[in-house]
Order: sequence, then structure tokens, then C-alpha cells
Amino acid sequence: MSKTADQKKKKKRGSGKVKSVILGILCAFILTGIIVGSYVIIECVKYINGDLAVNLTEYKENQNQTSFIYATDKNGKTVEIARLHGDEDRVWVDLKNISPYMEKAFIALEDTRFRTHNGVDWIRVGGVIVKPSQIGQGGSTITQQLIKNLTNNKEVTVVRKFREILTALNLEKHYSKDTIIEAYMNTVYLGNGCYGVKTASEKYFGKDVKDLNAAECAVLASITQFPTKYNPLINPENNRTRQTYCLKKMRESGAISEELYNESLNYHLIFTNSDDYVPDETNEEIKKTIEEEKKINSFYVDAVIDSFISQMMEEFGYTKQQATSRLYYGGYKIYAAVDLEIQEQLEDVYVNRTNFPTITKPDGTRVQSSMTIMDYQGRVVAIVGQAGEKKQNRSLNRAMASYRPPGSTIKPIATYAPGIDLGEINFSSREKDYAIWLNGSLWPHNVDKSLGSGANVFMKYAIQKSLNTVPVRLIKEKIGIDRSFEYLRDKFHLSHLDEVNDRNLSPLAMGSLTNGTNTLEMASAYATFGNGGLYYKPYFYTKVTNAQGTQIIFDNTNPKGEQVIKPSTATAVNKLLQTVDTSYYGLAPNVRKFQIMAKTGTTPEDCDRWFCAGTPYYVASVWLGYDIKAALHQDVNPCGKIFFTVFDRIHAGLEEKEFEVTQDAVEKKYCSVTGKLAGPGCYATDTGWYDADNLPDTCYYCSGSGRRSYGTTRSSSENSTTRSYQSQINDILNQLTG
Repeated sequence: MSKTADQKKKKKRGSGKVKSVILGILCAFILTGIIVGSYVIIECVKYINGDLAVNLTEYKENQNQTSFIYATDKNGKTVEIARLHGDEDRVWVDLKNISPYMEKAFIALEDTRFRTHNGVDWIRVGGVIVKPSQIGQGGSTITQQLIKNLTNNKEVTVVRKFREILTALNLEKHYSKDTIIEAYMNTVYLGNGCYGVKTASEKYFGKDVKDLNAAECAVLASITQFPTKYNPLINPENNRTRQTYCLKKMRESGAISEELYNESLNYHLIFTNSDDYVPDETNEEIKKTIEEEKKINSFYVDAVIDSFISQMMEEFGYTKQQATSRLYYGGYKIYAAVDLEIQEQLEDVYVNRTNFPTITKPDGTRVQSSMTIMDYQGRVVAIVGQAGEKKQNRSLNRAMASYRPPGSTIKPIATYAPGIDLGEINFSSREKDYAIWLNGSLWPHNVDKSLGSGANVFMKYAIQKSLNTVPVRLIKEKIGIDRSFEYLRDKFHLSHLDEVNDRNLSPLAMGSLTNGTNTLEMASAYATFGNGGLYYKPYFYTKVTNAQGTQIIFDNTNPKGEQVIKPSTATAVNKLLQTVDTSYYGLAPNVRKFQIMAKTGTTPEDCDRWFCAGTPYYVASVWLGYDIKAALHQDVNPCGKIFFTVFDRIHAGLEEKEFEVTQDAVEKKYCSVTGKLAGPGCYATDTGWYDADNLPDTCYYCSGSGRRSYGTTRSSSENSTTRSYQSQINDILNQLTG
């Protein structure tokens, strides 16, 4: 065989091998394609016929939409007091409450075969296949557009389009056409922050969506394609062109008659910015929408907002931004705990500065104030954070956001309540009214600038005169700094205590706290003295639900109190605080029919005044001062006058009742000389309240004359002018020598 022939045979054999390899690869590709294609088809069928890909019911209940705040009026009726929405304003409305022309307009303009296809208009899809450049520009049905609205996925890709088709087919397997078109009309963006036809109808026409005619429905449907370009308030000519086209499509599809078509074309459209627009005063819903846009919310609404955001952060771990977004876009129903009548009275006093001091700083700055009113189970019934007219939403709420030193109002919660609760003192205990030796000098001075009378005085007298010397001695010698601090932090829940600097005599005994507190915290703390020693976390709403009311997010309808002091302690402190003289603050005949527990507070520089007080109905805390600290120079505490002005109004017509006395507290006579329980020989007695299981000793050594050695201690009515100079020197020497 020739060399050439041999080469030809080898070449032929090599060529056959190559063909075989190519054929094998081709078969493998075909087989792989069949397998993959079959798998994809099977998975697509499973997806289409499987579980819900998009749950419209769940979305309806939890979609981004406007939140509402409600309150209960004096007749027990639930009333709306605020609407909260960000840039997106959404309110879901059922199909039966939407004008029938709205559906017809959208279908005529967006998806003429909506009622007959299975979620995908294959004729339109075919057109897109012929012209791939039109992907995302006309092939989408209303069902597919709804999916884009819900998922917010608007990528213009083949993969996204394919996934959208499958989801549309799945959606139509599970929901009726009515449900789908309802969801679409409630989620479509219609410009000006309006999502859905209800808010758009109110925004553009000032009408309820059920009242729109064919011409008006065509206007709204025309906005969809390019919300800015076809915005009837901004570009009415563009919208008119698109509206005319929409009406024509409606006529061609038989959605409207020729007569209605012509009537709609000639209909005079009146928008909310038209010169001839007149708001519909009979439509409460529209009135609320219009009023909401220019409404300045009360401090109570602001407090609801702040409280909701804080609770979302605390319980769900949201950031402040996330929690705020949830509030404004979450579609929540928030039922405020406010008492509308009390809030109105409180605002009236504060806006008009009724019975406020007429004092200003040299630069003309007026004095400011805040007040919180609560019941005894944590419900904040009213709150105000500013004297004068409130001119903006979310302005500084001093009742919650301004922390100031509480002065002597701290004494009941840092000294007297802890002392009684720990068994270190009782209602009729006595303590020396005299300064202690501290850091090389005698400290503190009392309000009258003296170092004290030197007498052993009763707790009642110390509270009435707001002595500084007695709380200092009680904390230093009996209660202890740490225990006093822990009562403030752990039991009365003051939130801004300085762990280092406030563990000291001056902050604890006289209220010069480093960061201070606010009226909300102080009212909550004082409430424990009127409810048997229970601390209730203050709340501004009874409950919060989703938009449909099917899910409760927060629930305060049955608040639980924390037993922070013994019931008998609460009764004893309450009775002690009732002895404080409040006659300086006006007649107030309505509120003075009731028992009143009260304590004043003044900071050493006279920059802050406080008044914490309560009746059997309500407890309150009032602060007054300048935002930038300056001395007030007021002889009579202005906060007391404000308290009695407000409380006299809100107690008008209330049935008389008294503070409840707890079962573990007993009323006993005590000796006015020794402070022990009165014995048969005690010539002067008074009434006190004690823990039934921890009664003081009985006095058996008090003679009728009161001159025996046990009774020689001066009574609480004596002061420093009756004390000899020599005894003062002796006292100082005793302090120096220990």
C-alpha cells in the first residue's frame, strides 16, 4: 500500500472519531437540555400550583400605610385624633367602597383582557418576544403590576420578568379577579406620596373614592404611567390628554356608553387647587384629611409617638430610624390612653398661662413649665410640655425630654419612703434637726439659711418644713447612701441617675441630681404613695393593633404593677404628705374637697421649682423654670398654683372619695413627746400610721408634765432661737470628737 493511501485511511479514521466526539457532546447537550428543561418545567408547574407566592391577605393587614391614633371621648365613643404617615400616604379601602368606574378605567388603560387571562396576557408577551427592546414596557398585566407594587422589584431583566410571570400565574390560582384588582387599586402609586386610590381621591379631588364619576376615575388611572408627568395638580394639560385617551379606551371596551363618554369628556373637573374648589364640609373623612395636613398635634400625640418608637426599639430591637419608619408606614391603630377633657383643660391653662408668674429674663425670655397627670395604674391621662401656644409637631416636650434636678420633691422617694420601708424610721420617729460635720464645716443649711434648730423633730415636721438636715442625717446614719440610691434607681425608676456622682448626700437628700429627672418620672414615682406601693410603668396607649385590628402589637389594657415598697409604707408616706400646708396656692374649692398629698421642691440656686401632688383620683408633677437656667426669685412656689388651677378644673363634679388605707397599715395614737405609741400616762398625743407587723414601742415613761428625762427633748415646734449658744458649741465639739 502506498504511503499516500495509508495517510488517507488514517485521516478518514481521525475524522470519524472527531465526528463521534462532536455527536456525543451534542447528544449530551440535548439530553442535559431535556433534563434541565423538564426539571424547570416541573418546578414551574409546582410553583404555579403550589403554595401562595404572595399572601394578599397578610399584605392587606400589614402593608405600608397610614397609622391612626384614636381616643375615647366623654360619651365612650372612639374618635380619631391624629393620622401619621410619612412621604407615603396609604389607606386600604374595600372594592365595594370604590367607584365602579375606577376598576373600568384601570382595566381599559392598563390591561384590557384582565378579566379573561390567567395572570399573563400571552398575546402581549408575544409582542415583547418579537420586540425584546419592549421588555418591561407594556407586557405586564395588572396582576404582574400588582406583584411589582408588592415586591418593589422593578428590574428590567428577563429573569425578573420570568419570575414575575410565574408569580402572576400562582397568584391567579389562589385569588379571584376582584381580590386582585382591589389589591392593585390599593397599592398603585398615584403621585404626591399617595399609594392607593383612596388617598389619591382625597388629595386630588377632596372626595371619597366611592363618589368619583367616570371622568374623575380616568384622571386617577391616567397618573399611573408617569406620576409626575401626569399629575393633574402640576401638569393638568398632560393629564387631560391621557384622561381623554383613557375615556376613549373605556368606550371602545364597552365599559361606558357613548353618552357617558361624551358627558365625561365635557365634565368640568375641579381639583383641590382649583379656584372654584369648595371642601365638602359634610364628609368627615375628607375634613379630617384636610385638617390633618395643617394640624398641630397635641403634646399627648407627640408623647404617643415617642412612646411607640421607644417600645419598638426596646421590644423588637429596632433602631430609632427603623422604629420611626414602622410607625409612619405601618398602618397601626393606636388607642391613646388620654382623657380628652383633662388634656383640654391642661392645655387651656398652659396656652393661656393661667395663674403663671409674670416673670421674664432680661432678654425677654419667658418662664417655661411642664406637667404630667396620671391615674394610679400607670395611665397618663394628660401631659403638656410647654407654656404658651404649641406651634409645631414634635417640638420639645419638657415633660418627657427635659431633665432637671427635682429639689426637695426627691425627699419622699429617696429618704422617707426608703427609711420607713426598711424599718429604720416610722411615722412618728424623731431626728435631730441640725447640720452634720462634713469636709471641715457644718452642712447643710435649711431653707431659712440656719444650720437647724438642734431639736429632735418628728418626720411630719421635717416634711412640712422641707428640712434638709433631717434627710441628710437619715441617709448618712440610718438608710445609707447605696440603699437610698437603689430605691431611686430600681424601685422608683429614675432613668438618668449618675452611678458615681449621684451616690452622694447632696443629690439624694436635697435633689441636686447630676442629670435630673422629669415630670413623667416624678408623677410615676409619687403614684406609688396612692396605690399601695405599686409602681406602674407609665403608658400613653391602651393598645396598638395592625390596620385590620386582627393582631395586637402592644397591650396595656391590664397593666401589672410592681410592688416596690410595702403597702403600709405607701400609706404612711401618703398620710405624712397630707400634712403639708398648701393654703398658699389659692382657694380651689373643687379639689380641696378631697385629700391632697403634696410636696414642694426648690433647687439650691432657685432655678427650678417643682410640685408633686395627688388626690384619690389623680397624681401629678409640675416643673417650672427657664430652659437656660436662671434664678426665679419667687416667694410662693408657682408650681403649686398651677397644680391647683388645673386640678380644681378637673375635679369639678367628681364624687368625693378618700385614699384607700392598706390592710397592713394600722392607725395608732403616739406620744407627742417621745414618738412612741401613746401609753396611759402620755398627756399629749397625735395620730400616726404604722406597719401592723412592726409597731414602735409603747411610751411608759412620759409624765403628765412632760419634764422627766425621757421627755426633755424639744418638741418639733421649737426652733434655733430657743436653743442656747452653749449647746450649739457643745454639739459642734461632739461632732469634731465623734
